[in-house]
Amino acid sequence: MNYGFETLAIHAGQEPDPRTGAVVPPIYATSTYAQDAVGSPRLGYEYSRSGNPTRDALQECLAALEGGRRALAFASGLAAEDTLLRAVCRPGDHVVIPDDAYGGTFRLFAKVAERWGLTWTAAHMSDVDAVRAAMTGRTRVIWTETPTNPLLGIADISALAGLAHEHDAILVVDNTFASPYLQQPIALGADVVVHSTTKYIGGHSDVVGGALVFADAALAEPVAFHQNAMGGVDGPFDAWLTLRGVRTLGVRMDRHCDNAERVAEYLTRHRAVATVLYPGLSDHPGHEIAAKQMRRFGGMVSFRAAGGEQHAIEICNRARLFVLAESLGGVESLIEHPGRMTHASAAGSPLEVPADLVRLSVGIETVDDLLADLEQALA
Repeated sequence: MNYGFETLAIHAGQEPDPRTGAVVPPIYATSTYAQDAVGSPRLGYEYSRSGNPTRDALQECLAALEGGRRALAFASGLAAEDTLLRAVCRPGDHVVIPDDAYGGTFRLFAKVAERWGLTWTAAHMSDVDAVRAAMTGRTRVIWTETPTNPLLGIADISALAGLAHEHDAILVVDNTFASPYLQQPIALGADVVVHSTTKYIGGHSDVVGGALVFADAALAEPVAFHQNAMGGVDGPFDAWLTLRGVRTLGVRMDRHCDNAERVAEYLTRHRAVATVLYPGLSDHPGHEIAAKQMRRFGGMVSFRAAGGEQHAIEICNRARLFVLAESLGGVESLIEHPGRMTHASAAGSPLEVPADLVRLSVGIETVDDLLADLEQALA
């Protein structure tokens, strides 16, 4: 039977415990497992780095939500990214990345992967011709985010998938900002979906994690080998917390979107704001593509302060209900200055973000309270 998203979020990988009938998957807080005989582990479990029932429940659920064949859960989003790159790329291979990628992703490519021989080129992902021009004979991966962090750019997933496959490359889509509730890249042709499950999937700012979801189980095999060999897995309690968050993802995302739409509309009318970046606005350059491939437009809103960098910093410092903090996707609203916080690693590079940029993670509080806090912060 083809179940709806919210049903899968609550039930996929989460059948009642066969021994006790518990409706919530247990936390298997164990490092090792008794074997029936030498070389005969029960149900395939022998050591929790290699496999853990709580992590497996999360992985099964994430695969179902993204429409993938297999999912792998990691200790963080960057652990997932690093493991994927080492599994599918070789020294001398080339990757095309967004010219406004998340700062941590940029750091991984520029300061880590480059040292072991992986080359990369930044391209404007909303321009398929620019991505094509950035590709070389050694391009193994087109790596995109949509919406991007923090400039909320939109990439046409179907078009990029066609381009990647035309050149025997794979398309990797970081779906963290949208979550699988709002966007399912595999259905649009992506080969791998990346998540920082710390964000919307976990949803409560109380656990760090990451995940990869694969359209092809064969592609997942070498990554699963590297996951075990490199050991960047999430622990059972982290997996359980993430799975608990998944259960309310759909209802939370609807409220995030409701509030973000109100916030974006409010900011467009404020004299202290020069530009609002939100794909739900009709004048956003990626609005039509976002409307085609997303259910709604998400809970992230960025804007450029009319008074420049210092004004942007003052806005962040004056906010009260919007908590000044990095990360995003929790039930509480956050505000940050990307240039000095989440994207400081990109300073001085082609991916440097505007100094007057402010990023909002719009939570699920009463929206009138959020608007009042922005009013006093922008004053």
